[in-house]
Amino acid sequence: MKTTLTEPIYVAGYMIRTSNSKEMGGNGEIGKLWGRFMQQNLGAQIPNRTGKTLMVVYSDYASDEKGEYSYLLGAPVTSVDALPAGMSYRRIPAGQYAVFTTDRGPLVDVLQAAWRHIWATPSAELSGPRAFVADYEIYDQRSVDPNNAQVEIHIGLRSDAGEPQPTQSAYFTEHP
Repeated sequence: MKTTLTEPIYVAGYMIRTSNSKEMGGNGEIGKLWGRFMQQNLGAQIPNRTGKTLMVVYSDYASDEKGEYSYLLGAPVTSVDALPAGMSYRRIPAGQYAVFTTDRGPLVDVLQAAWRHIWATPSAELSGPRAFVADYEIYDQRSVDPNNAQVEIHIGLRSDAGEPQPTQSAYFTEHP
């Protein structure tokens, strides 16, 4: 399914830099970030949250799914002003996104299966080539139980004119 995000979404949270090869090779950082996020209740420290939904934003792609990228775990917010030290944000740009919904099951298993499917899906089936500017995952009421979770994944697509969405630097800022 393809959808249009008409307004940008701001997501504030905690970020790491990783790659799929690191994550699959036993040197991953994503699981560690999730563990710290949950154990330290970091979601409660995000100011201006718009609800209980968590989001992950993939951005700052070095190239494509084979290169490094930034992974931000956080929540949608109404403002990024006065973020605490150590917290970052990303602006998910308006545009076209291919939407995938995982099967239900253990969270890690369904996410890995969904991403393998996405990487193998031809551009024509995505409704266009990937932009590699911003992709995001939505963790809502369907993913409360990590043993029976379902996640929605949005894959950024290049614009209809074949041009990529605006560059990463137009959307992403680190908070000191």
